[in-house]
Amino acid sequence: MARKTNKKKTESNKPKDKKKKKKAFKRPSISFVQSDKLKLILGVFFLLLSLFLAFSFISYLFYWTADYDKIYHFSWSNIMDQTPMNNWGGFLGAYIGHLFIYQMFGIASILFVLLFFLVGSKLLFNIQFLPIKKTFKISFAAMIWFSILFGTIFTNSIWTILGGTFGYQSSLWLQNLMGLTGLVILLSFSFIIFAVVHFSFPLRWMKDWHSKNEKKNIEKQSSTSSNAEDKYNTQEYAIDDEETEIPLTKKVNLEKENTINLVTDETEDKEKNTSDFSTDLELEMPEEIALQEEENSETSHEVTPESPKLKVESGDEEKVSKTHGIDTPYDPTEDLADYVFPSIDLLEMHGSDKINIYKEELEANKNRIVETLENYKIKIQKIKATVGPTVTLYEIVPAPGVRISKIKNLEDDIALSLAALGIRIIAPIPGRGSIGIEVPNSKPEIVPMRSVIQSKIFQESKYDLPIVMGKTISNESYTFDLAKMPHLLMAGATGQGKSVGLNAIITSLLYKKHPSQLKFVMVDPKKVELTLFSKIERHYLAKLPDNEEAIITDTKTVVHTLYSLVSEMDNRYDLLKEAQVRNIKEYNAKFIARRLNPEKGHKYMPYIVLIVDEFADLMMTAGKEIEGPIARLAQLARAIGIHLVIATQRPSVNVITGIIKANFPARIAFRVTSRIDSRTILDSGGADQLIGRGDMLMSTGNDMTRIQCAFIDTPEVDAITDFIGSQRAYPSAFILPESEKDVSEQNAGINPADRDELFEDAARVIVIAQQGSTSLIQRKLKLGYNRAGRIIDQLEAAGIVGPFEGSKAREVRVANDMALEQFLQDLYARDQE
Repeated sequence: MARKTNKKKTESNKPKDKKKKKKAFKRPSISFVQSDKLKLILGVFFLLLSLFLAFSFISYLFYWTADYDKIYHFSWSNIMDQTPMNNWGGFLGAYIGHLFIYQMFGIASILFVLLFFLVGSKLLFNIQFLPIKKTFKISFAAMIWFSILFGTIFTNSIWTILGGTFGYQSSLWLQNLMGLTGLVILLSFSFIIFAVVHFSFPLRWMKDWHSKNEKKNIEKQSSTSSNAEDKYNTQEYAIDDEETEIPLTKKVNLEKENTINLVTDETEDKEKNTSDFSTDLELEMPEEIALQEEENSETSHEVTPESPKLKVESGDEEKVSKTHGIDTPYDPTEDLADYVFPSIDLLEMHGSDKINIYKEELEANKNRIVETLENYKIKIQKIKATVGPTVTLYEIVPAPGVRISKIKNLEDDIALSLAALGIRIIAPIPGRGSIGIEVPNSKPEIVPMRSVIQSKIFQESKYDLPIVMGKTISNESYTFDLAKMPHLLMAGATGQGKSVGLNAIITSLLYKKHPSQLKFVMVDPKKVELTLFSKIERHYLAKLPDNEEAIITDTKTVVHTLYSLVSEMDNRYDLLKEAQVRNIKEYNAKFIARRLNPEKGHKYMPYIVLIVDEFADLMMTAGKEIEGPIARLAQLARAIGIHLVIATQRPSVNVITGIIKANFPARIAFRVTSRIDSRTILDSGGADQLIGRGDMLMSTGNDMTRIQCAFIDTPEVDAITDFIGSQRAYPSAFILPESEKDVSEQNAGINPADRDELFEDAARVIVIAQQGSTSLIQRKLKLGYNRAGRIIDQLEAAGIVGPFEGSKAREVRVANDMALEQFLQDLYARDQE
């Protein structure tokens, strides 16, 4: 009996398995319809069809009388016994030609060849010779119009084929209705409407004719007025030639703004489970719209930043020259008035900039998430999917009574069921009553820098220092103001996109800020990442007076530059105090309005952005010498327009101290290897679950946003710097002030001859132990107290240890043994000088 029941169970299970196989077999067919294979097949079919129709139509015009009787007496039963057709396409070609040309639109049916060719080339090669929708409309209208026209002209003769049966019958019907005169008027009126609507033919010709006449009249009037003025104002023109020209307007080539259309598809599926839910699949796919530059310089907009336009009429030059320097606002861009911002064409469109994800993938992921949660008896009310360039966010609304911690603990189980890398659960999503599950797409898309630069949100941004980093999960360009951050910390493992992120920040600022409004101080210990920007030294970079290169690669020069920035900060605060303002924005507005006297030291202040790559390497080699100025700049430099962008691999405590880290609320984390590193960067987990290649998390205080960083390649950066560097520039780079506290002054009171023989050994002992005490030197080197005390004083004078702090041990200012060797080499080099 048990065996029989088992057999029945197995038999009852068989049809269910067959149903499952049938359902599983349906999915590939749907994916095949949406795949590129079908496009290839249809493209080849339409191209060959257009070729076949071309041969059939052309040969039908020559042999239609000979094949006319054969078409009507043709039978499929004895096809081998039939006499062959004269048409080049055989019976099929003769029949198609007879159908389209004789019975339908006549010779105008040849336009079907053009239509099929356009469709085939679009599907196969993705080449659009003509706009397809507009060509279809024009072609069908032309076929109807020419068919009726030829049907009216060629009657009762062999040439009725030119209009076809449709044209001949339509012309007869219209002639009976309104007569031949009315038909001619109707055809003429329809032709005029067609030309005006689709081609604007008469309107353009009339506008050109009127514009030429107006130009001729203006030239005649100007020539007569100039001849009359030459007779009476010869003395005034002699005086005007001696005066210098006044720059009245600044021409800036503005590019047209383009909006990005977002297409959303919503589908609802109902399941036969105990709890019904629905999925809203939002497929946001931006259309690629190329920016068009203005062709002629005459159509370029004339803009005077922060100053009104001035119109000069004849005889008013002296008035303008008297009032221009006092009453008009100061223009900081006047020195480089002809500066042209980089064109969007310098950037490349990497990838397709479109999201390629199939609904089957979304449905499969949704079903697996639901099944996994149901296995643990977690009920769901609703699921909503938002598709991004690299990640899809599934928003889950749990049923009442479900604990969030239960879903959060299933992170590894959901990752196992989806077989995906980097599953991240947000429980709950801030500001929403749902839980988010971020699942990487099977085919991630590259976000090109061109698409985010030409986005409407970036083009219309009025931030002081606008930066666009990439696109969010909702496929929107993420833009922020560096002036409000006020400093930015970037961290991540090697090869995850930090250098590309720095290039994106710099490129964003170059596309929005004039050289007079922004200066960069670039520190590149690797010596290869930021060297491309040396071409724009006289436009955008700042450096010390005695430095040959603007890109700082030497550790000693870095320390000098940081102290110089501190001096610049103090000088600016003094100017703000005298001007009685609180920040750089108010100060510059007051200076532009000419309410501050330049003779008292007041000047226009550009923003200064300090960019440091591989900050950890600087801390290893320079140690505590960098911490002091960096901490001061991070605390105080916000109000006077100095902002820091620091990139490092792992901002641990010995790299970025608590004082520095507290002043970096804006942080960007690329992919890291462990959750501890993620908490070190963001003070929370999540960066260890990223998928790499530009995938990053940006934290601005409480909010955390997942962004796909925009990709900009080295040739694009090279093209932008070449374009800017080829234009007229300032005589030199922006010169930073000399620092009041030079590092070499720390060693001014040291006599190298008085150093102890065990000076280096004592320094190594102190650095290895990271404890600066006299007793440690006594024990390790077996010295007396007096000699050990003299050595510790020499170490303090050299800058290796800090001053005496009572019962506490002295601070060790060198991080490790390798940094000590570099420090000693620099110390001996200064002694020889």
